[in-house]
Amino acid sequence: MPRPAALASAALLTGLTGLALVGAPATAATPAPPSNHQQSFTKTAITVETMVGPNNDVPCTVRADKYQPAGVSKAHPAPAILTTNGFGGAKDDDGQSAGASAFAKAGYVVISYSGLGFGGSDCKIALDDPDYDGKAGKQLVDVLAGTRAYTLDDGSGRQEKIDYVTATTTARGRDPKVGMIGGSYGGQIQFAVAGQDPRIDAIIPMITWNDLSYSLAPNNTDFLKGAGTGVTYGTPGVAKREWVDLFFGVGILAGLENAQTDPTRNVGCPNFRDEACAAAAALNTLGYPDDATLALARHASVSSYISRIKVPTLIVQGQRDTLFNLQEGVATYKALRAQGTEARMSWFSGGHSGETAAGDLDLSKGVDYSHQGRRWIGWMDRYVRGDTAASAGPQFEYFRDWISYDASEANAGTAVDKAYASSSGFTGAPTSTLRLSGTDALTPGKTVLPGSSQFAVTPAGTSYSETSGVEGSTVDRPISDTPGTFAAYTSPALRKDAVLVGSPRLTVRLDAPVAATAQSGGPAGQLILIAKLYDVAPDGTQTLQHRLVSPARIKDVTKPVTIELPGVAQRFAAGHRIRLVIAGGDLAYATNTVAQPVTVTTGPTPPGTLELPLLSAPSF
Repeated sequence: MPRPAALASAALLTGLTGLALVGAPATAATPAPPSNHQQSFTKTAITVETMVGPNNDVPCTVRADKYQPAGVSKAHPAPAILTTNGFGGAKDDDGQSAGASAFAKAGYVVISYSGLGFGGSDCKIALDDPDYDGKAGKQLVDVLAGTRAYTLDDGSGRQEKIDYVTATTTARGRDPKVGMIGGSYGGQIQFAVAGQDPRIDAIIPMITWNDLSYSLAPNNTDFLKGAGTGVTYGTPGVAKREWVDLFFGVGILAGLENAQTDPTRNVGCPNFRDEACAAAAALNTLGYPDDATLALARHASVSSYISRIKVPTLIVQGQRDTLFNLQEGVATYKALRAQGTEARMSWFSGGHSGETAAGDLDLSKGVDYSHQGRRWIGWMDRYVRGDTAASAGPQFEYFRDWISYDASEANAGTAVDKAYASSSGFTGAPTSTLRLSGTDALTPGKTVLPGSSQFAVTPAGTSYSETSGVEGSTVDRPISDTPGTFAAYTSPALRKDAVLVGSPRLTVRLDAPVAATAQSGGPAGQLILIAKLYDVAPDGTQTLQHRLVSPARIKDVTKPVTIELPGVAQRFAAGHRIRLVIAGGDLAYATNTVAQPVTVTTGPTPPGTLELPLLSAPSF
């Protein structure tokens, strides 16, 4: 585990942290508010007693802040927003309070609470498990409904109830108008609550997971088929060792910081439920998730209960994110759409692995001053407030980092809109195919030269893509591949720009005799490969889009292998070339257990292919 002193990067894990930190210095001109979303409000610290667990017998005290807009009362009720922190955060950290304040200014009653195991709330971290975190969140909805009392967190012990949230009376009881917002850990909790509480009216899960086993140990091949299984694999994946260590280190540190409020959280597995420590040990020692880890991670994932998500869902996924990548958002979006749930998807400029572009997502002054803020308030006004004139936004949109706009604080919040493109849907289906030819070529033609490219696979990480959790802040080490440990195939120079939106798909034939013999023994003997795409400039400079790579553990090297590459919104400029690299390891991930030679073979029957979801046919 990383030392506590090394955990300054923990802010990158929190769901809304950093929203107030985007943009130019505060001395820049600030525009007048474009709407009336500037109501004053009062903020009150409260605690709520909950009972969680499969048998509802685990007591947890939840600490929260209640935001009440001025003028909102029993006679003049308002809809509500429920939100909780990202991993490592708290109810009142900078980003979380900025999001809560923004919606309070927009006239929503807000409860922002610290999730179990964080920010003074009792009990251990349960990874947003519906039986624990989901049930706790459901009881916070009771508070907004006025059917459960809260206690003022001022030492008085006085209990009160809320009677000023817009609600209807149903056969189930009082049904408040409630939406949920939040990112990362505060994004998945929305699924855990909405999947068991029909009182939730709309959600905006941001930069969160579809299947946590894929997030912490991805395998970008051997995907299962069926609804809700978009990134769920059959063959255990490749552990993200750096993210796993950071993830658990942040959780342990949160337990130490809040030991006085609940000392029992650090007994046994520190600040995590016991099964989580066993999972971390398995990922670090084996390099892949064992059966118990898979069961734990998937039980805490929306992929396992997607059929219970019925409310309008705006999926906001980050293009700079090696923890919860775009494929996870796509998997959830497609599963929801397939079952008839109202769902839309927005790819914004930031994420866990890099900065957010100016004006894209900044709630520090309110909901009106950024592209995502306006998108979010439109979603909630339409589906929670009930304003049918409010815009739900396009079905799919993505941020184009190659589009220039006025990034000054005075203008970025509206100028950023031009950097977005949208469409009436998303498929991500390949539209163009390049073929692997000879030893190093990607060709757009159908004539393919036979050849082979051999490289060495070792137990050492032979490529460097990132230092997980700190890229874009304190570490900017160049990407690298050790000579002799990868195969590379490069296209001719493009004659015009080519825009890629989605996940490319690679199909190759391998000759790996050591893995062919050992693979029947299970994951430890199966070959690990890392596939990625470089943008090669005319001067030979290589760029790996947002440091995204695609780990794959190959079930059977004797058959053609198909690997899904990272989801991106990326422009390859005219004069640039597309380079496919297949490497034998990466320092941020678990590695092969034994050294061995691997050969990529090419030829016309069948050819190795790289299928690309390009917006138009490439011109070479």
